[in-house]
Amino acid sequence: QVQVVESGGGLVQAGASLRLSCTTSGLTFDAYAMGWFRQAPGKEREGVSCINWSGAMTYYIDSVKGRFTISRDNAKNTLYLQMNSLKPEDTAMYYCAAAATYYSGGRYCGGPTSPTNYWGQGTQVTVSS
Repeated sequence: QVQVVESGGGLVQAGASLRLSCTTSGLTFDAYAMGWFRQAPGKEREGVSCINWSGAMTYYIDSVKGRFTISRDNAKNTLYLQMNSLKPEDTAMYYCAAAATYYSGGRYCGGPTSPTNYWGQGTQVTVSS
């Protein structure tokens, strides 16, 4: 059984940093692209960042470029998202996903609604102003 578990969320003030982690089991971690997605209240889920199986390729949405860094440790089956200079608009539930492809059909890491991704339950990030 595949499990995807996020951790590291919390309540911080604007300008602070957080590091999210995502561990997986039941799948061959380095066979998957891995992504971070987020969903704010009343908004659709959006892709934040994606990394290919080796870590050689990464993608970020414009709003987090220069502030967030995605990385992975294949030996530990773990994905990370270092989030610096957090803003109130970063407040959301953050989800980790294992995706079959890094980029396909115009979508990174399968996209925010991919039925073929393995999804975690999410970790809440709240940034106060």
